[in-house]
Amino acid sequence: MIIRTMPVGPLQANCYIVGCEETRHAAVIDPGGDADKILLALAADKLTLKTIINTHGHFDHVSANKALKKASGAELMIHPLDAPMLSQLASGAAMWGMRSEDSPEPDRLLQDGDTVAVGKISFKILHTPGHTPGGISLYADKVVFVGDTLFAGSIGRTDFPGGDFNTLIRGIHTKLFTLPDDVVVYTGHMEATTIGREKKSNPFCALK
Repeated sequence: MIIRTMPVGPLQANCYIVGCEETRHAAVIDPGGDADKILLALAADKLTLKTIINTHGHFDHVSANKALKKASGAELMIHPLDAPMLSQLASGAAMWGMRSEDSPEPDRLLQDGDTVAVGKISFKILHTPGHTPGGISLYADKVVFVGDTLFAGSIGRTDFPGGDFNTLIRGIHTKLFTLPDDVVVYTGHMEATTIGREKKSNPFCALK
């Protein structure tokens, strides 16, 4: 599995390029901006973009949806509870004094337990709401991409519309902390961590 981490957009959210070494097919997870930078990275690794996956609908994670889909024709995926946010990106970014283009409509709505194939890689979709109602995580081969659900030593904010602290903590414990301790957690901001490290030392996850 090829994994490239790219902080993008004005808030430097983590965008991930995940590629299959055998087929050279790729997914982009959370393209929050800088579409040209993402496309150049795909070309440098000789990867063909097939899938765009949004872990949730906040503008800093999805603002390059439109440009990437236009350039590649890739299938756009998100959970149905966050899908309405894609048509409100411009207004959402404006509230923060920033700019964003509204996203195209998703091609596929992802539900808990679904699988998404990226070449020979198969991701299992875990519904992990609380930061947003439709937040998801993607698990495959000892890695999990969690968006803004869980961070190294912290958790996602729950004070935005649709957020809920108890729901977030419940999802972390029932969906993420049931994964093996050595699973690497690729987060929406800042550095990666592991499931075992967060189970042992994350102070927020003890509040339940």
